[in-house]
Amino acid sequence: MDVNAQQPPVLTFEGKRYDLNSLPDEVKELVRGMQVADAQLRMHEDTLKVLAVGRQSMAMQLNEKLQQIASLP
Repeated sequence: MDVNAQQPPVLTFEGKRYDLNSLPDEVKELVRGMQVADAQLRMHEDTLKVLAVGRQSMAMQLNEKLQQIASLP
């Protein structure tokens, strides 16, 4: 028995497991589409985090610069 034998890919969805290879092509396409959507969501979430850090840095710089300027009464 080959210990390193590849296990068939399994889709776990809504608490149920499915043999991915045995699913119809239409379902496999939906799974691939969801994987792409998940990857895009993670990428955009990371982009939002970078933008938030950049904005926070600019706010700190703005605050520092405005300390030297008299505010309106």
